[in-house]
Amino acid sequence: MRAVVVDAVRSRPEVRDVPEPSAPAGGVVVRVAATGMCRSDWHAWAGHDDIAFPHVPGHELAGEVVEVGTGVVRWRVGQRVTVPFVCGCGRCEWCLGGDAQVCPDQEQPGFTHWGSFAELVALHGADTNLVAVPGTVDLATAAGLGCRFATAYRALVGRARVAPGEWVAVVGAGGVGLSTVMIARSLGARVVAVDRNPEALAVATDLGAERVVLADGTDVPAAVADLTGGGSHVAVDAAGSEQTCADALLSLRRRGRLAQVGLLPAVDGHPRVPMDRVIAWELDVLGSHGMAASDYPAMMALVESGELRPQLLVERTIGLEEAASLLPVFDRAPVAGITVVDPTR
Repeated sequence: MRAVVVDAVRSRPEVRDVPEPSAPAGGVVVRVAATGMCRSDWHAWAGHDDIAFPHVPGHELAGEVVEVGTGVVRWRVGQRVTVPFVCGCGRCEWCLGGDAQVCPDQEQPGFTHWGSFAELVALHGADTNLVAVPGTVDLATAAGLGCRFATAYRALVGRARVAPGEWVAVVGAGGVGLSTVMIARSLGARVVAVDRNPEALAVATDLGAERVVLADGTDVPAAVADLTGGGSHVAVDAAGSEQTCADALLSLRRRGRLAQVGLLPAVDGHPRVPMDRVIAWELDVLGSHGMAASDYPAMMALVESGELRPQLLVERTIGLEEAASLLPVFDRAPVAGITVVDPTR
């Protein structure tokens, strides 16, 4: 099969033929119809994750089951499926309690094993992790749910518990951030979007952001405080840097809630976070790490009904060759939305 292969940290990705995967016990093989390209894929390429090389990236996908491993009960060949980027073991107390996203024995396609920048991908724990894609939802839309959209949904609904009328500051208007804008508006919240890219802020406005802040030498916390009458009730760092984390946290009003979604690469060991503000203002700092398959039905129902329209976030569709070229520069690619990779192109 054809796949994007990375041979070493920060090496040039190449498209080449590699052996096809086999279904693991309890798992399946899926023919990839669409897979999203995410900043997390860039983090793996850059060496911020402990992965083995050579490696095939890609962790948010949708497609059709083509092989079923031993022990799988709920799934069969031919079904249209997607999957969270965290695949739980299905046996531990967290998986059994519906929190597979924090499973200590989790698998992650594109990180712990070869991922979905390929024609085929093996997935573990099918009965715990696979999600059926309704016939009315196209597979490119479903692919974008597995990391960014589902992560944003759980950050707002399951972690920050956003209420109607609250201000939500979204720092970073990439795929996660724009998903957050759309979902926050559907919850009745008022949204301030923050980004360095004017085009991304224009998309955020189209998706329902009431105010925007261009983070180009701007004092972001002061700007958000001015726009929201003292700071947001909820802030989401959807970018993942020391600066964006601090900007999001300092944009909160007293007793506010920060949902930290963006991955934070180490800076001198650990990113510096303004904990003095956390203590003095009694802020809640909430980690949010994807969403378990057991939490998908409510979100998928909103997608199927048209109340949530993640397909609006798909900015472009590319093939494997272009994905290989784009991956090393994806941390600074000026894309206002989600890039989807179609392995058949």
